[in-house]
Amino acid sequence: MTSTELARTTEDRTAELRALGWLAAEELSSGVGGIGGLHRGIAERVFCGVEKGVGPAAAPVRLAHDAISGGVYAAARGAAGLLALGATEAAVRLRADPVAPAPLTTRRGGVAIGIVQGLRGDALEREENPLAQPMAVRVEGHPVAPRRDDLARAFPSAAPRLVVFLHGLFETEFSWRLGGDETGETYASRLERDLGCTSVLVRFNSGRRISQNGRSLSELLDVLVEEWPVEVEEIALVGHSMGGLVSRSACHVASEEDAAWVRRVRHVVSLGSPHFGAPLEELVHVAAVGLGKLPETRPISNFLRRRSGGIRDLRRGSLVDEDWRDRDPEALRAAACQEIPLLPGATHCFVSATVTRSPKHPVGRMFGDLLVLHDSASGRSRTRELGFKDEHGAHVGGINHFALLNHPAVYEKLRGWLATAPEAIAAGAADTHR
Repeated sequence: MTSTELARTTEDRTAELRALGWLAAEELSSGVGGIGGLHRGIAERVFCGVEKGVGPAAAPVRLAHDAISGGVYAAARGAAGLLALGATEAAVRLRADPVAPAPLTTRRGGVAIGIVQGLRGDALEREENPLAQPMAVRVEGHPVAPRRDDLARAFPSAAPRLVVFLHGLFETEFSWRLGGDETGETYASRLERDLGCTSVLVRFNSGRRISQNGRSLSELLDVLVEEWPVEVEEIALVGHSMGGLVSRSACHVASEEDAAWVRRVRHVVSLGSPHFGAPLEELVHVAAVGLGKLPETRPISNFLRRRSGGIRDLRRGSLVDEDWRDRDPEALRAAACQEIPLLPGATHCFVSATVTRSPKHPVGRMFGDLLVLHDSASGRSRTRELGFKDEHGAHVGGINHFALLNHPAVYEKLRGWLATAPEAIAAGAADTHR
């Protein structure tokens, strides 16, 4: 490592730690303020009742209560913020080792930044916070610049066939290791060994709008294909949850703009992607609107309303800007999102999961994989059909949403699909539903 690279690593590590500290201070202060708001809402209703019964004599008591509680909560907010900032500076001094990795390049740091970006990634980007990192190819946590020399160093065995992996909400590229055995095997490493392809893991800010990440992915792949050390012949996109929607959004914008990379896409695979939306986000949206109508619960509503644009897009599975731009984000009844077709010329595959063995079981129908319902993941409902063919879909029962990130049954399907030419799949494959 050169002295310049060493200085940059130290600077990045310090900036990331301090950014995390400021964010923690802000969130702690906001949390204390929310509790104070809840207290005030309840107290206001109580005092209103007392004043109606007792009359003006209750006013001094209310005045004293408001002054004392206001001072207590203000002090608590300040103390919480100072505590977080003090802990941050201590962490900066403890991690003074110049060869220590930047926090966000480590697996633990990846977990933290995945959650932070998922919750507030769009706000962090607007504030130009260092934690709002741009979409990038990552190798062992480190970003790889899409330049030929950098790519050649990062991928010394670069193949003409790329499999691009996109994680979901609250996740990073490290999430594909979830549930792996002692060998640390992932879909990416197995496919490289079994199919001779090159796996490319992408990290993105999952709090941004899906359409924004779709455009960023299209731009990244355009440069990646141009700068790849060897001629790119085929591309497969594999997305978990939100990652599957980002893939579809990228294919759509690339097709609209006739980007060169999209003509090389042969397979698009979604693992537990909410193509028709996720019920949990619908529930949170309704709760945020309803709780905002009462002063006692308004602080809870304000907290829920702070969720990121990426989370909001999961309400209906929105893929384009028109689904959210110039629309009231708090409208109780959401306007229908645009129907975006599957990319022509590519084979589109899906895997759904349910906590029950059968997707038809009442519990499985109601809860799906605990985050996404089978109908949404398979792109089929009573009123909508995305266009997946039966032979291009699979269901794995008895698992949850995150087990799809690293599961032997899922890998067998994934390998089988990617090992078969698109035109051959439709001609000869049998029904793979389980």
